[in-house]
Amino acid sequence: MSLTSPLFLAFLAAVVVASNVTDSVFFRRLVLALANAIFIASYLTDYSQALPLLGFLLLGYLWTSVLYARKSTLVLGLGILSVLSCYVFLKRFSFFEDVGQLSFPYLTIGLSYILFRILHIMVDVRSGDIAERIPPIAFFRYTCNFLCFVSGPIQRYQEFRSADGIAVVKLDSTVVYQAFARIIAGYLKFVVVAATAEYAFSFLKPQLFQLGDLPLMKLCAIYGLVASLYTIYLYYNFSGYMDIVVGSGLLLGQALPENFDRPFSARSFLEFWQRWHMTLSQWFKFYLFNPLVMLLMSCFPAPALTAYLGVLAFFITFLVMGVWHGTTAVFVVYGLLMGAGASINKLWQVACNERLGKKGYRTLTSSVAYIYISRGITVGYFVIALTCLWVPELSNFNSLLAKLGPAGISLAFVAIAVAFALFWFVADHIVPRVTVPEALATIRDSLLGKNLALAGKMMAIVVVATLLHKAPDFVYKAF
Repeated sequence: MSLTSPLFLAFLAAVVVASNVTDSVFFRRLVLALANAIFIASYLTDYSQALPLLGFLLLGYLWTSVLYARKSTLVLGLGILSVLSCYVFLKRFSFFEDVGQLSFPYLTIGLSYILFRILHIMVDVRSGDIAERIPPIAFFRYTCNFLCFVSGPIQRYQEFRSADGIAVVKLDSTVVYQAFARIIAGYLKFVVVAATAEYAFSFLKPQLFQLGDLPLMKLCAIYGLVASLYTIYLYYNFSGYMDIVVGSGLLLGQALPENFDRPFSARSFLEFWQRWHMTLSQWFKFYLFNPLVMLLMSCFPAPALTAYLGVLAFFITFLVMGVWHGTTAVFVVYGLLMGAGASINKLWQVACNERLGKKGYRTLTSSVAYIYISRGITVGYFVIALTCLWVPELSNFNSLLAKLGPAGISLAFVAIAVAFALFWFVADHIVPRVTVPEALATIRDSLLGKNLALAGKMMAIVVVATLLHKAPDFVYKAF
């Protein structure tokens, strides 16, 4: 059941109505659990396809129960190893083909995000941050929340528990408007912007793999445009999906965490990942980066090494985060690029602080030229790195790299960086000077104006969906 389909909207409406027909907390929680089961079942053609997912959930719950009884580092380590091994086996990573695989098709959608939730619960039970035992049905409602099942956001159990069907949602005009405005904004991103970018991307991409050799300048221009279009498609596809999820959560009393905060306005690669897929970044920060830094500092306690141990921890964390995105060798390259970007960024910060001092570095980073050069470099690097996602076949990836060569990649990187830097300069300094007449601003901010704007967005969604015949699929469900 796609979140962009009319069937999902009907399903969501039924869940909202059913969960608000009574004041009984037990009944609302039952409705949410059934909604999760129905949503998962919509992806199945046979009940057996859900058995590996069920086994994975039972394994996670078993280790959680063991950790309640014995909060030891050894038990946590064995539990994490067991859950990760099961996850790697079910995801069919190409690196472990010799291990074997199940002989029948089964559901893998949502498996990665369920993994994050299970590991989070296990770590927090071990640390005592989750003290009370989690009932099996509550464990299912959390790990398989139908709004977050496919691709997040990754909500902590403590936040989920505080609103787990406890209160009846008062669907007054304010709540309904906020929810519908967010959902429609998501559909606009997903169906209009992302679909248009995908259409242009799909039209231009084959030209990169033509048998005949293209002149370098033309090849770089097409590559830069295709890579930029894919980035636009990815962002609006994913952020639009999150808008639909967060807006739907408002109707069910679930305050789901935000996943994006204007990432392309980031002034560094590390800041970019504080704004892009934020719940994933925060998860890796809490459960991999921080423990890794503490481990490295305990092994190498010299204060002079602290900053460089942080660089190593960044590299490992972003490498793992990158490899998580796919199951083939090219995603290892993506992970290496993410790790290299984070490490170089951190080394630059360390070097600038050592040479300029904290005050001098703050002065440098506050200059207009530095801000827009940094934005351009950050986005340019990310756009180039994303090539691994839209050319996942290693043979095609190597062929494209051979065609471009170091000169072509460098030229495309500079062109993308300059284009995005100029875009943000205009957005920050030119666009704000364009004033809206007071009469139009009054109409825009009125209730009638807001509803007309929503109606206009809905019309745009219908028109584009009709012209393109279908909305784009959700790209992150493959990760």
